[in-house]
Amino acid sequence: MIESLDHEKCIACGTCIKVCPRDVFRMNEEEVHSEVRYRDDCQTCYTCELDCPAHAIRVLPWRKPRAQAW
Repeated sequence: MIESLDHEKCIACGTCIKVCPRDVFRMNEEEVHSEVRYRDDCQTCYTCELDCPAHAIRVLPWRKPRAQAW
């Protein structure tokens, strides 16, 4: 799940929009930055976080850690 997209760091390059397999991002033309429009559609693939040249996106795993058996 996408935890945050830092609008201060975003350079509006559109990379996140191009690489997202689930079409989660849209460009905010008024404020000139990307935004997370469909957060629930995120499949936590980390592609947007890894490819963002400005390091403006933070993705967290949506699964909770499993309890250890011992």
